[in-house]
Amino acid sequence: MTFYQRLIRTFATVALICGVTASANAQSWDLLIKDGHLIDARNGIDEVMDVAIADGKVARVGSNLSEEDAVQVVDASGMVVSPGFIDLHAHYFWGTEPNRYLSNSYSALPPDGFTFRSGVTTAVDVGGAGWRNFDQFKRQVIDRSQTRILSFVNIVGDGMSGEPEQDIDDMNPRMAARAVQNNEEVVGIKVAHFRGYNWEPYQRAARAGVLADVPVMIDLGSQQKVLPLDHMFFEVFRPGDILTHTYGSPVIGTVGFKEGALDENGQVREHWIRAQENGFIFDVGHGGGSFFYEIAKPATEQGFWPNTISTDIHTGSMNGGMKGQDNVISKFLNLGMPLADAIAATTWEPAKVISREDLGHLSEGAEADITIFTVREGEFGFIDVRGNVEPGDRKLEIEATFRAGRMVYDLNGIASVPQ
Repeated sequence: MTFYQRLIRTFATVALICGVTASANAQSWDLLIKDGHLIDARNGIDEVMDVAIADGKVARVGSNLSEEDAVQVVDASGMVVSPGFIDLHAHYFWGTEPNRYLSNSYSALPPDGFTFRSGVTTAVDVGGAGWRNFDQFKRQVIDRSQTRILSFVNIVGDGMSGEPEQDIDDMNPRMAARAVQNNEEVVGIKVAHFRGYNWEPYQRAARAGVLADVPVMIDLGSQQKVLPLDHMFFEVFRPGDILTHTYGSPVIGTVGFKEGALDENGQVREHWIRAQENGFIFDVGHGGGSFFYEIAKPATEQGFWPNTISTDIHTGSMNGGMKGQDNVISKFLNLGMPLADAIAATTWEPAKVISREDLGHLSEGAEADITIFTVREGEFGFIDVRGNVEPGDRKLEIEATFRAGRMVYDLNGIASVPQ
């Protein structure tokens, strides 16, 4: 490569980092990711392919694409290239108001510091904002983040702010549906943490979902008596609605109980299996209290895999067993989930769930949200929310993340220009 070619590439890379489109004389693409193993569930790709990017979009996917047509080339040989990960259950309505749990308070997180390093380019905040304070969430977080932030608006007008989550009078289906209709970033309805033995909050959330034609995510509370979930799956909610915390324990501290995935004989409940077969979505939602190996191991051994893999990231989970999207995916690899299925569960499958089929794939013309990672082999340990450690021999390590064609994370400099 001549001095002038190196100079052009250097300026183009600076432009990419700064979010400015590069224009090179005879070169068609801003970036070419070369020789990576591409996994793209929507397009049925699971093989070594090249990905070319121009103007923040996927320009071409193919074999043996010419390096001469690209301003910058990233050598991804020996690595996996994927659509940018979608975290379907996250908590990013960060703020400084005390005693408001995950709604404009200290327990939520500013997204860009925690998404890209885990391969996430799109995160869905689920219920931090209610229909009363979504506008603040949009101004304060969504509009200021490089990460694409979407939202399930809470059926409770005050959002996920602690005790107000018990106020049925603040659960307004019409107002929640209006928040969906008025904001393109709102892709669903959330109902969570209700402690009463009462179907009314769930019925109101279901009505909002029907009014707005979006899915509802259900996070069960800690009822003193077990709510019959066969009724919930088949009579309250619809196919396409989501139960998060699939591998959570039925015991919630000393407060109360909820129905878990396994029956008293350790078998996956028949109506859970039937619900999934009928199109109900089962999401991981690991969090700080909702992933137990004593549930996940027998459930997955019986073939009950999640439809979507997500973190439930917040200050109470990020430094415990959960850590990040890459770590949660790694747990499922070591439980026996094929890599292609695990990547689909964090890319194309969540995109379909939220009716954002512009995301989660690398079709030509799609926005170039891309994650590059290696699957390390060795001896690793994975921790559940109770502190139980399971050994594993494979672990994802994120190498680089691109958002709309711009490099936003680069662990080892594979997307940077050598001096």
